[in-house]
Amino acid sequence: MKLYRLLTGVDDAAFCHKVTLALNKGWELAGSPAYAFNAKTGEMQCAQPVTKTVVGKDYHPDMKLGEQ
Repeated sequence: MKLYRLLTGVDDAAFCHKVTLALNKGWELAGSPAYAFNAKTGEMQCAQPVTKTVVGKDYHPDMKLGEQ
């Protein structure tokens, strides 16, 4: 099965660590990051799509994608 996640967060070191952790768990970048200014908080928000192919499992809507 192929899984998809959209990692999001404030544009800071914690977000970079979130993406790095996903990459080290076998997720792959799936396109360019996106950035948007959050006028309410005054912060830049980022998003990075990632995908992962998992062999031998079937998708179920209740599965926790980050644990795959």
